Amino acid sequence: MAVSPSALGKVVEVFERNFRDRGELGASVSIWWDGAELLSHGHGWCEREQAREWTRDTMVPVYSATKVPAAATLLLALASRGLNEETPVREVWPRFPQPQARFHQLLSHQCGLPVLDRRAGIADHPAVVAAIEAQTPAWVLGDGHGYHPRTFGTLVDEPVRRLTGLTLGAYWREMIARPLALDFWIGLPENLWPRVARLYPAKAGKDDLADAFYQQLTTSGTFTRRAFSSPRGLHAIHEMNEPSAWSAGLPALGGVGTASALAKFYQAAIGSIESPLPVQVRQALATPRSSGEDRVLLRPTVFTNGAQQDPLDGQGRKLRRIYGPSISAFGHPGAGGSHGLGDPETGISFAYVMNQMDLSVMPGAKCMEMVNALFSEMSWDYVI
Repeated sequence: MAVSPSALGKVVEVFERNFRDRGELGASVSIWWDGAELLSHGHGWCEREQAREWTRDTMVPVYSATKVPAAATLLLALASRGLNEETPVREVWPRFPQPQARFHQLLSHQCGLPVLDRRAGIADHPAVVAAIEAQTPAWVLGDGHGYHPRTFGTLVDEPVRRLTGLTLGAYWREMIARPLALDFWIGLPENLWPRVARLYPAKAGKDDLADAFYQQLTTSGTFTRRAFSSPRGLHAIHEMNEPSAWSAGLPALGGVGTASALAKFYQAAIGSIESPLPVQVRQALATPRSSGEDRVLLRPTVFTNGAQQDPLDGQGRKLRRIYGPSISAFGHPGAGGSHGLGDPETGISFAYVMNQMDLSVMPGAKCMEMVNALFSEMSWDYVI
């Protein structure tokens, strides 16, 4: 199922309209299909002062869009030892606080560890590990799921360190990013700092503030607020504009890269290009493991072994199409609007990154109109 030139043209039309009508400052979009990049478009400015022009090679922090590359890294580290997502976590991490948990439950946000009672700084890996090990899980294993926005980073990083002797960011670079020539980093080296655009925070509108998630996020002491505050640090956008944040190598929210690199990663993740990711890793990324009402995001979500998929209704139809029409498509958004996805059914991957953030836990209109345009000329039965 090929991508038509007219569909690519529609994506570009939306991309350009975002600058005219939606306050876009700097952004890139990349679309790959069947191993080839069909579209790589970058435009705008790296900062409001217009000192640096934004190009297709501009890099920017992508927050939680880092999570799928991070999950793939852990899955590859497990595979390198003859293990997989069915392996008990305690076989690798003996003091993990959920005794019966397997890696697929850790990766699909089922372990009840989004909130930490013990204070720990997000960049202090040993302190966060100690806080996790001391934490009483918020729910019984098997009793639903809830997004782990920040603790996810340490939950995947610590096993990689135990399995390989390297940080997750270093293992990502050595085993996945370098072989694929990906301009995407989980721990950005100093020589690349000048290529990073400056992020700008979103302004809340009435619709945003009426959302149940944002009401909980902005209310002190709620479970959602505590989840997005555990571990502590890097809460303000201006902190994410500091090189210390780019270089910290935080697998939950610290990835920095280009749209082209993120979309190419998803080509590897869906098997459309030759890559270091074996079949078992690719299958794990595409296999749903948890679904239902999310205890943190307060809406239906579906998680695979590290990625998101669109939730379905009782008739098997998608409730959202963040990842396009295909049931098997997966990916992950990042705070403010960045987004990446791969669709094993069509061989398409897509990524969008920007520096003027939206207030949206899921991709906003700037991104979703491009996704809809990309798949607008494809049709099939969406029901399982």
